[in-house]
Amino acid sequence: MQTNLADFIKDTPEGQEADAILRKCVHCGFCLATCPTYNVLNNELDSPRGRIYLIKQMLEGQPVTSHTRDHLDRCLQCRACETTCPSNVEYHRLLDIAIPLVEQQAPRNVKQRLLRTAIVNVLPYRSRFQSLLRLGQTLKPLLPSHLKVKIPAYEKKSPWPSDSHPRKMLVLEGCVQPALAPDINAASARILSLLGISLIAAPKAGCCGAVSYHLNQQEDGLDFMRRNIDAWWPYIEAGCEAIVITASGCGATIKEYGELLKCDATYADKAFRVSSLAKDIVEILSHEELHKLSLNPDAAIAFQCPCSLQHAQGLSGEVEKILTRLGFKTTFVADNHLCCGSAGTYSIFQPELATELKNKKLSSLMRGAPDVIGTANIGCMTHLASAEVPVKHWIQIVDQSIRDAK
Repeated sequence: MQTNLADFIKDTPEGQEADAILRKCVHCGFCLATCPTYNVLNNELDSPRGRIYLIKQMLEGQPVTSHTRDHLDRCLQCRACETTCPSNVEYHRLLDIAIPLVEQQAPRNVKQRLLRTAIVNVLPYRSRFQSLLRLGQTLKPLLPSHLKVKIPAYEKKSPWPSDSHPRKMLVLEGCVQPALAPDINAASARILSLLGISLIAAPKAGCCGAVSYHLNQQEDGLDFMRRNIDAWWPYIEAGCEAIVITASGCGATIKEYGELLKCDATYADKAFRVSSLAKDIVEILSHEELHKLSLNPDAAIAFQCPCSLQHAQGLSGEVEKILTRLGFKTTFVADNHLCCGSAGTYSIFQPELATELKNKKLSSLMRGAPDVIGTANIGCMTHLASAEVPVKHWIQIVDQSIRDAK
């Protein structure tokens, strides 16, 4: 793609990066077939190729309107297009560069700004989110039915193993997962303990930074990243083998710390080190001696592979391999490359599209008559909770089968 970037952007680091990305695009249109929003709306401007044209026009100095912003807002940032693209166009980075510029030229209305402000001041902060969630759960019986369904049931904490092992790994606690599903990390800790690994949660670590970063509060997002690096660094220096991530959306972001902080002289080297140590739990288990685990794998599992696992981290099929090694039956899921509609905060801002995508995903997942739906991301797990069968993190399913075998 030929480009002629405007003077306001062409000589900046962002402009040079955007120009290089744009020039990779060859207009082939392969991305259209795997774009969830294009499949639903059938509008070229709601496809990656169409959005790339809109971004190119803006960067070349053409006027930006709310219509441009709306088409970009409808992008799930699922990155299925990147998996499909034969030219390796880094579409998500182009969006990261474009969205702040679009919002400068086409500001949001007061209602949108207030909602986004509320989200970035609640979701990334564990204690704030948990307090509001507990209030909602307490008042749930008094709420109208359309609000009740939006509040997940309370989940008790389950015990972490008390054993201490020479091998040690950090685990990201994150922001919303400890309140919504505290059992996920506990289940991971119990399984890893059986394999001779102690899982450690650094008390001062928190949100991975993705919520703020993707809602155009990029400096706040980078600050969350720096705080995590500071919290983890003493453990890394003490020899922790890895940073285990049980929410694939967070994992996708942490693996990009090195890239996102590469211009920060203080944190660049540490950020690259953290990114190199970040591993989804499936990456850890794939290298361990799973025959040591005694379990009762009697559940048929439909695994919903989150976009952040398969497209952002390139780990498509890896969970299914582990489940098969452990003796579970996995059912076939058609169109598993398509997003479920959760996509971080997307379901808040685009509820109609998110609901349509959710219904399509649930239909595909239930076609094989599974006993349980497994996933690898807290956002997907919460979004799909209305399914006819339980929806759990796959590590919880494995942990339960171990406890059932005792």
